[in-house]
Amino acid sequence: MAGPIELKNKRVLVVGVARTGVATALFCAARGAVVTATDSRSEAEIGEATAELRDAGVRLELGGHDKNTFLQQDFIIPSPGVPADSPLLQAARANGVSVWSEIELAYRFRKGKLIGITGSNGKTTTTSLVEHILRSASFPTILAGNIGTPLISCVGRMTHDSVTIVELSSFQLELIQEFRTDISVFLNLTPDHLDRHHTLELYAKAKARIFENQREEDFAILNADDPGSTPLAPTRPHVYWFSRKQRAAQGAFLRGDDIVFRNDGAEEIVLPCDEVPLPGAHNLENVLAAIAAARVAGASAKAVAEGVRSFTGVEHRLEFVREVKGVRYYNDSKATNVDATMKALDSFPGQILVILGGKDKGSDYSPLQTPLREKAILALLIGAAADKIASQIDGSVAIERAGTLDHAVEIASQTARSGDVVLLAPACASFDQFENYEHRGRVFKALVHELQQRANELPNTSRGATSARR
Repeated sequence: MAGPIELKNKRVLVVGVARTGVATALFCAARGAVVTATDSRSEAEIGEATAELRDAGVRLELGGHDKNTFLQQDFIIPSPGVPADSPLLQAARANGVSVWSEIELAYRFRKGKLIGITGSNGKTTTTSLVEHILRSASFPTILAGNIGTPLISCVGRMTHDSVTIVELSSFQLELIQEFRTDISVFLNLTPDHLDRHHTLELYAKAKARIFENQREEDFAILNADDPGSTPLAPTRPHVYWFSRKQRAAQGAFLRGDDIVFRNDGAEEIVLPCDEVPLPGAHNLENVLAAIAAARVAGASAKAVAEGVRSFTGVEHRLEFVREVKGVRYYNDSKATNVDATMKALDSFPGQILVILGGKDKGSDYSPLQTPLREKAILALLIGAAADKIASQIDGSVAIERAGTLDHAVEIASQTARSGDVVLLAPACASFDQFENYEHRGRVFKALVHELQQRANELPNTSRGATSARR
């Protein structure tokens, strides 16, 4: 394992002054580095974080980037939203500057075990579930990464006994050097972030870096049912599998109505499928992956089963908001790509009014046609990608161009009947109208709660637009 690096008097440039960038700048400044933070946004757009950074001695370059600043550093730590192939970073590399992701820097100071989870979909649920299982089994756990708390912010809490479970994005993994996890989980691979990675092959290559530095004593866990990720299985670590469709030689799989874990030829029933509290076949895959990771980490089968049963889910992932006049509202704001939206639609038997749209990531929305035709009543389109989505799902479902999320919720509330489901599963990023997917999800939930308040205050009225119903 790489040892801690000396940051005192090192010149460190942090690119991007959002959550990860602020945490990284403060971490480096606290260890004596000469830190500059740069952002294309103005100080007014960034807000309160600038004062905290200045108080810590961080120099700020805002409203644009100076190429000379990039060339004069020892280390550059770009935030995940900064493309790794940006011209300024390429120029810095050519000048001998080390360009690392925040997780690479954090790794140089890590203690204890590290479990990393990546994939196109299901990362947040699986990461949260693994942490919940291990914490329930009395492991000293830390939850970190793309899930909300930068890994760099958790370094001070790490001990030699701790287990840090970290959600890893392709943006973070593409700029690692020595970063290594004791247990790596690769959930699946479907097209996503093609606006950033350009091709599915480059996206897959970035994801697969999670295995790059693993050793013979480490563990890799992959989805045996996923043709995109199975060819990426590594050769050095012990490989375990999870599957809904086939028996795994090593790992977690379904046998009849039971979840089974197989290790070194011995099989154990962990728990029946009907005791899994999360809806949808995709969530069953997430549970299988989490069971494999937790068992490999040392939790007993009994503790794993108890952890799965007591898990209540994750905010913004098929999160039940409330029922209003017999209509159930679900927040899946984390469904930021087409495959995630398809899995969300598959979680319900039908009668769905789905809210789609946001910032396009170079996606092909035509695969949504079949599930929309089979499951949906109405597609309510919002955001910058609305025109593209409309053209690619045309003919599969009735379409309403709502424009904004509040208008979409209003139309849905007037159109839906008792027994219907209103589902926010945008298949897009949120940055055209919101700060992030969490912000989008919170706004959706607030709008639904307002519907309930209005329903409590007003007598029942006749339904509005119903032409979309079939």
